[in-house]
Amino acid sequence: MTVHAGLIKRGRKFNQVLDGAREVFMRDGFEGASVDDIARAAEVSKATLYSYFPDKRLLFAQVAEIECHRQAEEALEVIDMSAPPRLVLREAARRMIAFITSEFGLAVFKICMAESGRFPELGKQFYESGPALVKARLADYLNQSVARNELKIDDTDFAAEQFMELSKTYIHPRILCGVQITFSDAEITKIVDGAVDMFLAHYGVTNE
Repeated sequence: MTVHAGLIKRGRKFNQVLDGAREVFMRDGFEGASVDDIARAAEVSKATLYSYFPDKRLLFAQVAEIECHRQAEEALEVIDMSAPPRLVLREAARRMIAFITSEFGLAVFKICMAESGRFPELGKQFYESGPALVKARLADYLNQSVARNELKIDDTDFAAEQFMELSKTYIHPRILCGVQITFSDAEITKIVDGAVDMFLAHYGVTNE
């Protein structure tokens, strides 16, 4: 259950509203998405939209939670969990970077920070549906890889956290400070390869 569930009303067109909102938020970001555009995409009246979500931030939070889960599940379908660590970790790092540098990902973080006073549990919700979910999926793969003797790790949860941080390197602080928002393919490749190389240098076994 979401932390703001008490403020959200469900009805016959609830999922229709969410689908329309996702389309607009993913296209225009949070700031650029107007309630009029969302209502139009969802094919509902503004009154109906507000009856379900009295605040655009609540609607965005709900969409963000669903989108984080969707992307995590999509990654599981695309990534071969039996593949060697270097291949899996490289793809995982690229997907993490793609999300945190996307307009949608940036909006998620901004809303989480801006609304921490008004909705104090919002940050926890985003963490559980985003980073915590990624960590759990990654730790699961690391456990499988350890069982196949591809990696040597005593604490896979901690190792998953380490890899997530390695994958962000300077990206997150530069974004947060407004120093740099976009990153070239060359930069991303350098970051991904560096994260994977460093991780495997510590946890890899000789036959990886």
